[in-house]
Amino acid sequence: MIRPVLIASVLMLPVLAGCNTSVKAPTETGVCYAVERPDGEPVFNVLARGQVQIEMCAARLEEMRLRFRGMGVARDEVTGAYQGQFIFVDRRGVSFARTLEGARFFALARTGDGRLAVPGAIEREGITDLGVVVEEAPSPTFPGQ
Repeated sequence: MIRPVLIASVLMLPVLAGCNTSVKAPTETGVCYAVERPDGEPVFNVLARGQVQIEMCAARLEEMRLRFRGMGVARDEVTGAYQGQFIFVDRRGVSFARTLEGARFFALARTGDGRLAVPGAIEREGITDLGVVVEEAPSPTFPGQ
């Protein structure tokens, strides 16, 4: 009885493996890819080599996005890949994900002048050293003043 079940489960492995259709990002070390989807299927084009960090790849993708805008192409989002991770550059900033459709980790935010920075490094008015928002109370008004 165990032998037929074992044989059936071994034969089902390729079928079950085919159910996972999520696209995997290339894992080549130090290579930054631009991801295009002309026909729905992603195409990985080498954008830069010798990138030592994923943030450097994100910077190359931001350069590409700005060059497109300089040519008059209105592209709000650019997708890339770096060592098994997907990178999404858009108006809000930069996000990373393991899959194209999966949950994204927000990594870099845009500053007031459009540059990219780590979200915690952006200084805003009214925030103390402890990260507490302080609102100035209006000065008290007295009747007759």
